[in-house]
Amino acid sequence: MELNRRTVIAGAAAAGLAATTLGGTAEAASGRKPVKELFGTLADGTRVYRWSLENGGTRLKVLSYGGIVQRLEIPDRHGRHANVVAGFDNLADYVAKSPYFGALIGRYGNRIGKGRFTLDGTAYQLSVNDGDNSLHGGAKGFDKHVWHVEPFTKGPDVGLRLHYTSVDGEMGYPGTLRTKVTYTLTRHGDWRIDYEATTDKATVVNLTSHVYWNLAGEGSGTIEDHELSIAASRYTPTDSGLIPTGELAAVAGTPFDFRHAKPIGRDIRAGHEQQVQAKGYDHNWVLDKGITAKPEHVATLRDPRSGRTLKIATNEPGLQFYSGNFLDGTLTGTGGRTYRQGDALCLETQHFPDSPNHAAFPSTVLRPGRTYRTTTIHTFGQ
Repeated sequence: MELNRRTVIAGAAAAGLAATTLGGTAEAASGRKPVKELFGTLADGTRVYRWSLENGGTRLKVLSYGGIVQRLEIPDRHGRHANVVAGFDNLADYVAKSPYFGALIGRYGNRIGKGRFTLDGTAYQLSVNDGDNSLHGGAKGFDKHVWHVEPFTKGPDVGLRLHYTSVDGEMGYPGTLRTKVTYTLTRHGDWRIDYEATTDKATVVNLTSHVYWNLAGEGSGTIEDHELSIAASRYTPTDSGLIPTGELAAVAGTPFDFRHAKPIGRDIRAGHEQQVQAKGYDHNWVLDKGITAKPEHVATLRDPRSGRTLKIATNEPGLQFYSGNFLDGTLTGTGGRTYRQGDALCLETQHFPDSPNHAAFPSTVLRPGRTYRTTTIHTFGQ
């Protein structure tokens, strides 16, 4: 019988054995103060640091460049740790080659058609960096800036507060946006992300995290045998540029039905028109719960080989599932192996793509005097 890791931790802690059970020290089990080290230097001389955190059996390494999750290690059913996120072992590759590996995404996660939208009667032209469209904030989104990082410990939790101010007009977006993103590792080993932002002018905001997951271990091969469930009865079909058409289509009877867990590879080559143009899955699922006051469970990913599981809870209305379609064997990861198509996947909590151009979609407008807040929680188990 497999045990839930929370149960293992709680029971071991009660017996004074939590650190031994998880293969670490007592300090690691209760939350270790983040450790800072130099990771590299940008061309302009700016230093980029890597922060290492450990708590509840989860080990996390984060870069000040792009808020990138460079490594995330969790145990399998036998207690053996492995890095389960794709990434690089050097700064130069993140700057020159990265397909958003592990990065914070802003100001707008996902795509905006033609890089254009109108707000309060004013038309805005954004940076276009994905064919005719704007993707993940434009040519120099939040993933390509150095964030100010403040480490913290709070009770049994440990984490980082990341700050970045995007000036009015950056990548074409209106308003000066002050952003704070908090990464927390809880005593249970959960990784929590809290996003906050304020603006001095009406703007649009859609922040997310672009981690590429492979629960069998980074560089270990395909994720097609991973089992995925998504609590969504509808999704947003796209045109050939991967911009939503505006339709909210039913998943029933299609390869997009993940309401019950199934291997990702089962229907990935079903020949559905939407899959053909996206080269797999690269779509937004309309979560049944909608926008909620508190994070609610929306997706579960499981690797049968290792037993590792990832459960995602969020208060966002959408989830972008991307099956690593454009990994092409030209990138070498932290473990020295190349990434091929389908060797990792993304599960990005979000508002919908191109929302500023679809009045029927949940609004992404943020106005002065209001605070953008959203939370996503990743819970790991075996």
